[in-house]
Amino acid sequence: MEPTHGTSPAHAHAPRTVLVLGPTAGGKTALAVELALAMPGAGECVGADSMQVYRGMDIGTAKPTDEERRGVPHHMIDVADPHGGAFTVADWVDGAREAIAAIHARGRHAVVVGGTNLYVKSLVDGMFEGPPGDPEIRARLEALPTEMLRGDLEHHDPRAASRIHFNDRRRTIRALEVWMTTGRRISELQRQWSDTPRALPDGMHVVGLEWPVDMINQRINARVHGMVERGLEAEVMRLLARGPLNRQAIEAVGYREVLRHFAHETSIAEAEEEIKVRTRQYARQQRTWLRRFKAIPGAIWIDGPRTGTAEAAREVIEKVFRPSPR
Repeated sequence: MEPTHGTSPAHAHAPRTVLVLGPTAGGKTALAVELALAMPGAGECVGADSMQVYRGMDIGTAKPTDEERRGVPHHMIDVADPHGGAFTVADWVDGAREAIAAIHARGRHAVVVGGTNLYVKSLVDGMFEGPPGDPEIRARLEALPTEMLRGDLEHHDPRAASRIHFNDRRRTIRALEVWMTTGRRISELQRQWSDTPRALPDGMHVVGLEWPVDMINQRINARVHGMVERGLEAEVMRLLARGPLNRQAIEAVGYREVLRHFAHETSIAEAEEEIKVRTRQYARQQRTWLRRFKAIPGAIWIDGPRTGTAEAAREVIEKVFRPSPR
């Protein structure tokens, strides 16, 4: 498809927001860029990846290169310091909404693309807030050592304990506070929030790429091998030369495994295999989220193995910009 940046049809279509979803290594970036180039009046991409927000974390996060971006502006990438404080879901939602508003103000369409489905869910449905806090209970919990808090959380809400990092006192305390004030597990409340499909706002569309598990696992293995070949080790060394990574960045798939290799706990070949396993596990979690998005009325789903990128973009544009019946 030929780029259509700056063409006059922009005025004929109200700005849209298209959410491109799918498993890791499933071709989301290529489809998002193709869509942005082919949309009437053109589009711009908004990254929805919790690790691509970090500057310098390029190879291990499969951050799109300049060549892959094909001149399409990308927002919410390289917006955080991996050596600084954590970058939260709220930080991303605020930044993404601001970027989308600016894109629409330019008369263009926004294409939100990335594998962090919690980000997309929060953009669509708002942040999960949970019940109001109790200052008295929170103060009592704040006075307890982390080990005791973790023991209580593992007893009352083992699902939440498995998801919250051992040293994350803030989220641990919040989970216990919810349990103590409501008698309900925060993991159950969060699941209800994430399981409830809602109609999308006007002008917003979901596009999902579907892949058989065995095929996406092969693509994951090939991508990980390519990352190691292109210099993932050297990238981690450059990052460490600037200082220690924050807790969120250091847990990123690929980076933790290379750090174990640097500590002489594994060979680089073993680290590569661990990255493949962990990435496949992540893809399995993504499939759970994608089933929820699939329940959204009007969602457009593309057969990844059978549909080329240009063909998929044409199909999406035909459906998104179809004239409304009178």
